[in-house]
Amino acid sequence: MSNTDFFEVNRKLWNDKTKIHVDSEFYDVAAFKAGKSSLNAIELDLLGDVNGKTILHLQCHFGMDSLSLARLGAKVVGLDLSDQAIEKARELNSELGLDVEFICCNIYALPQKLSMSFDFVFTS
Repeated sequence: MSNTDFFEVNRKLWNDKTKIHVDSEFYDVAAFKAGKSSLNAIELDLLGDVNGKTILHLQCHFGMDSLSLARLGAKVVGLDLSDQAIEKARELNSELGLDVEFICCNIYALPQKLSMSFDFVFTS
């Protein structure tokens, strides 16, 4: 199997997981939409004040952590391999009136898609 095949298998897996995760109690999208942060205390403590900071969020899934960071005042770019996850992240971004940029691509292709620098690179 080539690397391309592995990436495609992984993308399909995460597309399937996204459909399940969006409706799961674990992610609790309704509470998130109502204002609950998806970030854990340890993440918040390690990041500190992100207001005004630029953050690249790798493997952002369907964007809840990226959007939580934006709610704290960060300028966020979220990246994920799953087109289904990025589509849902963009829907949430629009619905919540936030300004997160979501990019769907393989992490190895990111240098061809994005040429800015960041204060933090975050994965969760």
